[in-house]
Amino acid sequence: MIDLDGWVCPAPLRDYPTIVMGHGGGGKLSAELVEHIFLPAFQNGTLAQLGDSALLEVAGARLAFSTDSFVVRPLFFPGGCIGDLAVNGTINDIAMSGAQPLYLSAGFILEEGLAISQLATIAERMGAAARNAGVTLVTGDTKVVDRGHGDGVYITTSGIGVVPTGLRIAPDQARPGDLVLVSGEIGLHGMAIMSVREGLEFGSPLMSDCAPLHDLVATMLAANSNIHALRDPTRGGLASALNEIAAASRVGVRVIDSAVPVPPEVRAACEILGLDPFYVANEGKLVAFVAREAGEAILEAMRAHPLGHHAAIIGEVVTEHPGMVVARTGIGGTRVVDTLVGEQLPRIC
Repeated sequence: MIDLDGWVCPAPLRDYPTIVMGHGGGGKLSAELVEHIFLPAFQNGTLAQLGDSALLEVAGARLAFSTDSFVVRPLFFPGGCIGDLAVNGTINDIAMSGAQPLYLSAGFILEEGLAISQLATIAERMGAAARNAGVTLVTGDTKVVDRGHGDGVYITTSGIGVVPTGLRIAPDQARPGDLVLVSGEIGLHGMAIMSVREGLEFGSPLMSDCAPLHDLVATMLAANSNIHALRDPTRGGLASALNEIAAASRVGVRVIDSAVPVPPEVRAACEILGLDPFYVANEGKLVAFVAREAGEAILEAMRAHPLGHHAAIIGEVVTEHPGMVVARTGIGGTRVVDTLVGEQLPRIC
């Protein structure tokens, strides 16, 4: 007999006595690790909010604090490298609370045998990305592991930023009637990585969309501050980001397939590889849940920004099917946009 006391139904961890790659994919397995392992071990109210960054009150200031690790393969890819990702990824997590990023730290796990020239290039790219974003990398750490145990280099970055007074943007703030906006074409980062791995060529090269989003968020807030929730759809893509907000806010989300901007090259690559663009990672896009009356002003501001030219309203928040995302298809049907169990693409961030 199995003692089920203390288990929460469903209890998926019983099926995985060891870590599998899917636990790092941003899907249901990742969420189960957080729910069953990390939240009980580290339980506190701040962590339980499960935002892209933690919101902290420190000496009268409201701070956003975030940390992220990067294990992308290959280290260099069209449109960026692991260094760009490490800076922009953490900046974007901070920006999703409406904060202005200020400072970063960086931890490097280096594999014996990594070329010094490669490490120098990665560091230079990190420095350039930080300067371009107006943040300062102020502290860090370096460790070296045996050959064959590090895949070149892994990088962990942490960052802090300041949240404007009175601003409350969080995963649990989406409300029925809100419009759902995306800042541009989805799937570029994940498909740029896969085009290198699989040797795929298209009419125009696929480039990662890796970019810092805090200035775009500031532009949106200046147009209208009635923004309820923000998410950058990295691991697990647009689908996972929408599901996370729906679950946190206990609302339903309805999107229109044809309204979601997908570049032809991404669509073609996904068809070749049997993938769904909704689940492909992005590194320079955001999803916004905004009050209906603010939607057009925010959309106009996004489209006027260099990182928002292809911004679009893709759906709305509804009272039906709370915690669930559905999409209306081109033939008039409806499909459930669920969170993947594991991941479509391994090691993309």
